[in-house]
Amino acid sequence: MDSSHVSALQLKHAGIERQIHEELSRPMPDAVVVQALKKRKLALKEEIGRF
Repeated sequence: MDSSHVSALQLKHAGIERQIHEELSRPMPDAVVVQALKKRKLALKEEIGRF
């Protein structure tokens, strides 16, 4: 896989990290949303790790 694909995955990973941070900084963070975002982030991290 080329580096542009890995870069795109890293950008998505960073975006999800930002979404998690935004959700956690709310007065009443939604644990279900945070959990779903963390699962997506982990899946991306694993995909990046394959390259």
